[in-house]
Amino acid sequence: MDQDANPAIAATLREIGPRLRRLRERKGMSLADLGQATGISKSTLSRLESEQRKPSLELLLPIAAALAVPLDEIVAAPRVQDPRVHQHPGRADGRTFVPLSRHRTEPRAFKITIPAAQQTPSLTTHTGHEWLYVLSGRLRLLLGEHDVVLAPGEAAEFDCQNPHWFGSTGTGDVEVLSLFGKQGERLHLRARTRPKEAKEW
Repeated sequence: MDQDANPAIAATLREIGPRLRRLRERKGMSLADLGQATGISKSTLSRLESEQRKPSLELLLPIAAALAVPLDEIVAAPRVQDPRVHQHPGRADGRTFVPLSRHRTEPRAFKITIPAAQQTPSLTTHTGHEWLYVLSGRLRLLLGEHDVVLAPGEAAEFDCQNPHWFGSTGTGDVEVLSLFGKQGERLHLRARTRPKEAKEW
């Protein structure tokens, strides 16, 4: 099989050079040290690590022996992690939060279920930026002078340093997707606004 015609094989071969360099440096060996241990010239090792020379078993076997690592550690492609995010729902302030992102890096993604009874506003401020997308139900959002109702398929984003609150309109539970990060941006809304009270439409 033509290796260049197979993207997976080509990608694995491209990783061998950088992987060799990392293993050698982890062992605290210089190119000269590795050359002395394997009988392979320093220039050949350098070209191998910089992907200027294609790897072969004649080169890789003595290198693996000198580095005291299995050949698989040099040749095998890294294992792909299970991409699924294992969801562990939690509750806070009467709401259910389901993390949708694997790591605690930002922005964090959540699915939030807000009970119908949570319809009494309580404005708050904190650092960060939030983006909301309504999956089901009707979401009431208060933000500064804005009092809006978002229907399924509508979204809002805002700087959390502005006084804000979001909850149910009282007609039923609400499910929203939330992305939260520390980056502040200007408010963008896709919903009609009223200065004082919310109306369903």
